[in-house]
Amino acid sequence: MAGMEQPVEDSELTVLCITGWCRNGSTILGNVLNEAPGFFHVGEIHFLWKNSAGLGVNNLCGCGATLPECPVWSEILPVGRPAGATPAEHAANVIRRQRAVARTRHTWRIMKNGLDAGGSSDLREHAELMTGIYRAVAERTGSRVLVDTTKIPGEAAVLPRLPGIRTVFVHLVRDPMAVSNSWRTPKDYVYTMSASKNTAYWRAFNIASRAILRRYPQQSMLLRYEDFIADPAGTVDALLRLCGADPAGNPVHGQTVSLHTNHTVTGNPDRFRHGETVIRPKDDSWRTGLPRLARLATLVVAWPMAWRYGYRSTGGLRRPAQPVRPPRQVPPPRQVAPQPLSVAAPHGTAPAEPALEDGTVGSGS
Repeated sequence: MAGMEQPVEDSELTVLCITGWCRNGSTILGNVLNEAPGFFHVGEIHFLWKNSAGLGVNNLCGCGATLPECPVWSEILPVGRPAGATPAEHAANVIRRQRAVARTRHTWRIMKNGLDAGGSSDLREHAELMTGIYRAVAERTGSRVLVDTTKIPGEAAVLPRLPGIRTVFVHLVRDPMAVSNSWRTPKDYVYTMSASKNTAYWRAFNIASRAILRRYPQQSMLLRYEDFIADPAGTVDALLRLCGADPAGNPVHGQTVSLHTNHTVTGNPDRFRHGETVIRPKDDSWRTGLPRLARLATLVVAWPMAWRYGYRSTGGLRRPAQPVRPPRQVPPPRQVAPQPLSVAAPHGTAPAEPALEDGTVGSGS
């Protein structure tokens, strides 16, 4: 029946949907997967129509051409366009539908009511468009798995309703301190955002993304960005298996991967880089780059969710365990006969940091 979730055995195309909040490392993860046989990273396809019409922050494909002139997207953009409609008119209509029925706030309504959510035909028409777009991309590129890094949970909730398409979800989470630090720095077409505002979005988008994983646990994975960069080869192995692909096609060797030109709709400006790429195993530049007030705002807004994901650093805001001033010099004590003593921890000493949760690369919970 139209609008019902499709069983896996009836699927012929897989969409690997990465959810979470922006600046979570989805662009590099998608580009790494783009190197695996049969995989194609579409980037943030939600913005295809907005950016191609010149209404977004950039209109370039990852290949460097404008989207309407790209050899891939120039053939995809006409898909689903009504006869007689101009590209600008079609883009405006798609954007209107996206805002009306497929935003983060609509996630729970879509999961509950399917394509009938919203009480209009907008969601069903949007689902039909996305089905056609995904199929056209797969046919044009000869791909079996499409990696979509849109990261809008409302869009993600629609995917299991698309006929003949199997959806796999990866909820990608990054330390909110590192995310706040990333949002402080402008990069080409990417604007900046305050720590408090960004972390509020981090919280909301991760709540919605978690709801999707709980709804579809058998086809989902929770992944921390820090676990990915610490073991990129092992992480990609797990993702390939999740998609039903052969891990022998893993393009990562140690911490290194060779990236070729991609056709991402949009994403981090680093998507334009290619060649031998080393994935750094640590993501701790925020410890020296994020101001104290920004750390405090991030810590307050992200709590307690950050702790649940294993991010238990206080951002350097905790009182030091040792006194700042040097201890007062006292004369040595008189020598007396040794007596057994009970040694207690110094008063005021901060407790040890709890260990990070391990193994977040696993089925969603």
